[in-house]
Parts: sequence; C-alpha cells; structure tokens
Amino acid sequence: MEHLPLFIKIKHRPCLIVGGGGVAARKARVLLARGARLTIVAPQLGEELAQLQSQFVWQNDVFEEHYLDEQFLVVAATDKKEVNARVYQSANLRGLLVNKADDSKRSAVIFPSIVERFPLQLAFSTGGDAPWLARLLRARLNALLPKHWGDLSRVAGKLRHKVQASFASSEQRRRFWARAQDDATLNNLLAQGETAAAERWLEQAITKPQLGEVILVGAGPGDPELLTVKALNELQKAEVVLYDQLVSPEIMALIRPEAELIAVGKKAGHHSVPQDRINELLVEQAQTGKRVVRLKGGDPFMFGRGAEELEILKAAGIAYQVVPGITAAAGATAYAGIPLTHRDFAQSAVFITGHSKVDGKEPNWASLAQSRQTLVIYMGLMRSAHIQQRLIEHGLSANTPVALIERGTTPEQRVVRGSLQELASLAEQVVSPSLMVIGEVTTLADSLAWFKPQQGAALPAEAQEQYA
Repeated sequence: MEHLPLFIKIKHRPCLIVGGGGVAARKARVLLARGARLTIVAPQLGEELAQLQSQFVWQNDVFEEHYLDEQFLVVAATDKKEVNARVYQSANLRGLLVNKADDSKRSAVIFPSIVERFPLQLAFSTGGDAPWLARLLRARLNALLPKHWGDLSRVAGKLRHKVQASFASSEQRRRFWARAQDDATLNNLLAQGETAAAERWLEQAITKPQLGEVILVGAGPGDPELLTVKALNELQKAEVVLYDQLVSPEIMALIRPEAELIAVGKKAGHHSVPQDRINELLVEQAQTGKRVVRLKGGDPFMFGRGAEELEILKAAGIAYQVVPGITAAAGATAYAGIPLTHRDFAQSAVFITGHSKVDGKEPNWASLAQSRQTLVIYMGLMRSAHIQQRLIEHGLSANTPVALIERGTTPEQRVVRGSLQELASLAEQVVSPSLMVIGEVTTLADSLAWFKPQQGAALPAEAQEQYA
C-alpha cells in the first residue's frame, strides 16, 4: 500500500484544478464542499463547472507553471495526457500535493470514495486498482448508514467534555455512547430533526447509572453472509460474548476485538457447560454493567433454550433483547434445494427436536406420520432408528423420501438421501450438526439444488473432534 489515509483540513487553502471537463467538475465539487479557495485553469468550462463559476476563480488560459505559485493542492484533470503529465511533474518538483486524474498510481494524493453524514465522513480507496469495487462499497454503506448519524455526531461533539468528566475510564465512555446510539428514543428524536431535544436526552442519560444488558443473538446456520445486519451490529458493540461452539470461526471474527469471549458449548473430551451455569454467567456478567451477547447457532428461540435464559434474566431484573437468526430448517434446506412446502407435495411443515428433557414425553407420532407434510427434525441422529420405527409404526410409508443435511450452508455441506426405511443406516454416514428432513419435498433437490459446496471437502480435524 503506497498511500497513507489522512484527513486534511482543506478549508481556506488555495487549490488548483487544471481542466474544465466532467472530471474536473467532480473534483471541484469535493473541494468546494469543504471550503477550499479554488482556482481553475482551462481554456473553456464544461456545463457542470459553468454552473459553479461563482464559487471559484477561473483562469481562461492553458496551463503555465506560474499558476502553481502558493498552491497547496493541485489536480491535473484535462483530457490530454501530456498536459496532465506536465502538471504532475511541475507540481511534484515543487513538493506540492498533486493528483493526476488519469494515473492514480503516480499521484501523490488520491481522491477516495466518500460516504457522508456531515460531519461524519467515511473515506476508502482501492488505490486505483478497482474503482468499481469502491463504488459498490460506497453504495452499500450509503444504504446501511443511518441518515441521522451526522446529527448524532454533532450532538455528541457538544457533550464530549461533559461525558469525559462524568466517566472516569474510556471503557465507561465507550459503553455510554454505544448504548446511547442504540436507544430508540434518541434515534427517533434525531430522525425527526429534533436535535435540541436529543441533546437534552443525552444530558439526562449521563447522570443515570449504567445498567447491564443481555442480547440473545442468532448466528444463523453457518454461512456468515446469512448473519443479519442487527446481529452484526450487536457483535460490534458487545463487551462480553458467551458463544456456542458451533458458531463458525468466520462469524466469531466479526466480534469486536476488545470483547471478552466465553465458550459455553461442547468441546472435544468435555461436557457442555451446564445450562444452569450458563444462566449464572449471563446474570453475573450483566450485573457488572456490561453489554453481554449470548451468541447461539441458528435462531435463539428455535430449540436453543433462549426462552429459558430469558426467564432467568427477567427474574434477576436484567434487561434483554432478542435478535432472531435464520434457523437451520430454513437455511440448510434452502441451500440443499429442498423447499419446506410445495403445493404438489406438502401443505405444512412441522419442526421437532430429537432431544427433550429427561422426563419429556414422546411426541404425537400419529400426527407426525401424516402424508403431504414436511417433517424437520433437529438433533435427531442419535435417535434415528427410534424415529424410523415410530413413524412407520404409525402409518408413514417406509418408502417416504428422506434427506440428511450435514453442515448446511457451509463449504462442507453434504446431503445424503434415501427412504425412511433406510434412515438409521443413512444417519451412520453423517456427523453432527445435521438436519433430518422427511417428506416428498426432498425429491425436489434433484432439480432445485443450486449451492455448490467444496466437492469432496472433508470435515476439518478440529470440527471432527468437536462433534465426536
């Protein structure tokens, strides 16, 4: 990387653009918006620059070196390469900041792509290698960045010294601002343009005690791109993360680097952390005033004991939120080309778990053994023989198609298919985490499968130990 990203105060500084066309106009708009004292040298001005003529000095001339006198920044933006080269060479010999519009590789400075919510600015560049990628990133950030964050930045600037005086450590200040930014009342005030009311709200919030909070976050079925935007935001704000072992390394890498990580899932040679201990950890961490994320695979409320954890938090008076995730039944089946419902094959889908509490009752097998429905079973591998037997006993045809989706939505995804009478033997061919799907819809994978996992990819050694 040859260029160092810097923000330079350009207001009132003398800047020169050589050229009068569209490229010059784009550079001029950027400089004028930041208060530059702009001169443009060009024999004629294009329509865009002509509309801005009252905002700069126009020298109706060809480039001569004396126009570089006392300039701070120079832009070579003509449609003639030889002129741009002469401007660049002359400015470079004088030690001036110079941008050569047709050759970013040789420019002393380059104009980055910018996303603005004044005074907030995000600037980025590919160094001239892939301008299309910079434009794509700018479009995405423009869509994601709240429109009122410029007002938030201005209000925060007014109260910065008061916050510094009220909170002794940088961690306390960071926590205050993270929670303020997340507050619905403050965001509504700013979105409505009521900045004075937002400022008063923040002043009052400074004096309130900082209470802990737990956010249950669904990490989805495996593919990190299936993580929701809200889930990503919470991972970036977390101070403590209690995570399940099945959460992918790619998603773990998105967590705020300073956050404390606590593994509470299954590891090789060890039992899972007991649920009672997980509950205690959540309460203990939140009672210290921290923002705690409980990161679960899939969706927290889909066989994830999320409700049990919330009941404990509610009893302890701990504030909480829930961020839904894409559950395996939706994610893994979609990646396998298996629709959960279809007008010709299944008018309903039923989700059950192969695990239950020790004293749990057997499911209603008669209702599960219905035709023209899709049966999705989580964590069912160890009970596959029992499931097979009970469904056939209650009338479901032994020839009913089934599919086992191993490591769904990941590069190691593998789909094993057969009939209900083969379910127990099929289960011996896959490892956890695997999803069991029973019903006619599984036959559609022949024509609808689209995801191309790594052919012949083996389960990583670490994962093989983890799931053993």
